[in-house]
Amino acid sequence: MKISQVTVRRRLFFALVAVFVAFLALVIRLGYVQLFKGGELAKQAEDSWRRNIPFEANRGTITDRNGVKLAYNISSPTVYAVPAQVKDKAEAARQLAPLLGMTEEKLNALLKKKESSVKLWPGGRKITAELAQQIVDLALPGIYVAGDNKRYYPFGELAAQVLGITGYDGGLTGVEKKYDSQLSGVPGSLSFLTDAAGRQMPNSNEAYQAPKDGLTLQLTIDQSIQSIVERELDQAMLKYQPDHVIAIAMDPSSGEILAMGSRPSFQPDKYQEVDPQVYNRNLPIWMTYEPGSTFKIITLSAALQEGKVDLKNEHFYDPGYVDVAGAKLRCWKKGGHGSQSFLEVVENSCNPGFVALGQRLGKDKLFDYIKAFGFGKRTGIDLEGEENGIMFKPSRVGPVELATTAFGQGVSVTPIQQITAVAAAINGGKLFKPHVAKAWVQPETGEVREAVQPELVRQVISPETSKQLREALESVVAQGTGGNAFLDGYRVGGKTGTAQKVVNGVYSASEHIVSFIGFAPADDPKLVVYVAVDNPQGIQFGGVVAAPIVRNIMADALPHLGVAPRAKQLNKEYKYGEVPMVTVPNVVGKTVSDLYEDMNMNFQLTASGKGQTVLRQAPAAGERVLKGSTIRIYLGDENGGADAKKNGN
Repeated sequence: MKISQVTVRRRLFFALVAVFVAFLALVIRLGYVQLFKGGELAKQAEDSWRRNIPFEANRGTITDRNGVKLAYNISSPTVYAVPAQVKDKAEAARQLAPLLGMTEEKLNALLKKKESSVKLWPGGRKITAELAQQIVDLALPGIYVAGDNKRYYPFGELAAQVLGITGYDGGLTGVEKKYDSQLSGVPGSLSFLTDAAGRQMPNSNEAYQAPKDGLTLQLTIDQSIQSIVERELDQAMLKYQPDHVIAIAMDPSSGEILAMGSRPSFQPDKYQEVDPQVYNRNLPIWMTYEPGSTFKIITLSAALQEGKVDLKNEHFYDPGYVDVAGAKLRCWKKGGHGSQSFLEVVENSCNPGFVALGQRLGKDKLFDYIKAFGFGKRTGIDLEGEENGIMFKPSRVGPVELATTAFGQGVSVTPIQQITAVAAAINGGKLFKPHVAKAWVQPETGEVREAVQPELVRQVISPETSKQLREALESVVAQGTGGNAFLDGYRVGGKTGTAQKVVNGVYSASEHIVSFIGFAPADDPKLVVYVAVDNPQGIQFGGVVAAPIVRNIMADALPHLGVAPRAKQLNKEYKYGEVPMVTVPNVVGKTVSDLYEDMNMNFQLTASGKGQTVLRQAPAAGERVLKGSTIRIYLGDENGGADAKKNGN
């Protein structure tokens, strides 16, 4: 079949048009790529050539409220390799193996990986500065030492549960986890261009992006008070060999935690050496148990606020038990306390008396106050792992449940709930949210970036009710079951607690959690301390075991806080065998002949110097000491003083 010239020309025309359209499309596409996508594609190409050696940011320092460093970073570099740049892998492995404590086989395997860069771990991770310098001195091609750090805790176990631990990816527990994003900072890098084989391209510059350090976290913790608390925790473990010991110290006027700890404990940078439960569970906020008689503070607060009791003028008879709906609820004292005022009910921690207060309040009112004081839900403290505690559901509260709740049995609380509620009860009625973060500080300048303000949750009781409560609880320490917490001059108030543990669903007859919560001074509380001892061996009473621990903590912590002793306080009712406190008289200027009459047989005397007149004395007049203590006097003549100066003050 013969094709005409017209057909040929037509086909040629369409072919040329098609070629032209294709060429035009190609030009448009190239123009689009060049003009609109060129920068993006060039960056992608460069990224495919670029290799990065990471440089960790310096993790933020954690300090106590006074700036004492509790956790910070120390230099601990890490060794990296760019396998494509390592010319003689066997020789590099041979030289590095003894330095990194790794086998040549392991290093060879890492150096032969088809990756842009590899970390020579575990031996090359977080090494000493001295070892890093040795590796740099080897000048091995493709081997890099990158800046890195490791966490250091200068006080060992101090505040371990609060501080928490860190891992390769950041904080794992405690404030290290809670505030990981602020502490972590932004990592930097050293980058360079390579060819397809991974070799550094000639005449290409290395680019260094400096890391941005994390912020400094200032805690509410006071390192000195924390040390005092931890000393007492250690002593309690040695003396009583309990399952656990828990302690919290708080500023009741703000909710700031001054100290928090428990035993068993751990060293944060060696946490792998202990049971994971020890570092994963912060007992002061995680552990739940029946509080016992420390919970009576809540019942008493509610009864006083609602006008259900007159502590001094109203009496109650305790036969040793109370019958509630067929259940006989006993007092801790066999035979009971007999006739007593309601103030003595509080002093004696009389269970039947508190059952009466609970009944006067009624189910709805009592549980309204329990809820208002924060029980049954998390306090919201800025630490990981807080528990709720357990309260009776209103539908399950009958006469017996109401009665037992009134004296602290059948409900379950956490230590942080207990101290937060009591702080509210004695600070004027204000419930504050507890917290451990005080401020965020710029590490380079020391400038405070953000200060954490106290957070008032609600007003629970009136200031007048709170004052009544403080006076009653001061009487508990001076004249009741809390006598072992008495601290002369500081007007300590508080409450004991002894609660049976629930073991396999039933109350144990031999295992108890004993506790004491104390505060001082009673007229203007500056410190509240809660101590709970889980299953101490031997005597199991809160007033015997926990109260002295609280007293010891307060004896050292109150002077540290600058709290001065009070001139007036309730006189302590001394029991048989207890040594009373007495006031040192002023004997300066008196003669030896009338000294012993002034001492009134309350003190022993030791004299230094010559002469017949007392020039100085120690302790000074007005100080309170145990009866029978030694008073040192310095003798001289009326006009002299050389003997006194020579013998010291």
